[in-house]
Amino acid sequence: MSVRNGAMYLEEQVMSILPQLGMADELVVCDDGSTDRSVELLRSLRDPRIRIIHSPGGGIVGSFAHCLRHSRGDLIFLADQDDVWSLNKIETMASWLENYDLVVCDCAMMDKNQHVEVESFFELNGSGKGLLKNLIHNSYMGCCMAFRRNVLKKALPFPPGIALHDHWIGLVAELHFSTMFVPETLVWHRKHSANHSTTGKKSSQPYSRRISQRIQLIRNLIQRANVKA
Repeated sequence: MSVRNGAMYLEEQVMSILPQLGMADELVVCDDGSTDRSVELLRSLRDPRIRIIHSPGGGIVGSFAHCLRHSRGDLIFLADQDDVWSLNKIETMASWLENYDLVVCDCAMMDKNQHVEVESFFELNGSGKGLLKNLIHNSYMGCCMAFRRNVLKKALPFPPGIALHDHWIGLVAELHFSTMFVPETLVWHRKHSANHSTTGKKSSQPYSRRISQRIQLIRNLIQRANVKA
């Protein structure tokens, strides 16, 4: 989890995760320069499974890269700072990871008061497998993703200049591993004025910029294909 000034919703998210963890599991939280009480709140929970590290910079992509480099588990789940997880999310996705290297669950999208505005992100986004499909239009939503360590070894280090860490990890998995989109809502994704991600919103980038980013992604994928995980 990457955190930056997330105190308003952070405790609710963390408390939806911790009951699902075993004592040998960990919640790695990378603080990306918070100026609110996010770190204080995490420490006040006094749970030894919460491991707080500090981002060296580079925005949300750099923060997640730092967090992932410090993770130690065989199964890795990405988490936002302001969502709520279903209480069977880890169990359900871990069962799918017995047969696939990366899995993505569906999510409902809610407002700051937990009023559901979109029942299925998969339906809204047209989410699904496929390298070409996801190069054109990304289906890989970080807070809904879990993957095995072999995927992480291939995806790190993130190439310079990538716009989205989850998109990159998803494309690497599409090219080298097995993926599965699980048609079950296991996350309530909260949209509010201070979101760091733009999930569910139409891109505001010029079309030429999006084309340039896709070309660079293809180059990065070709280069990474020749690197042993």
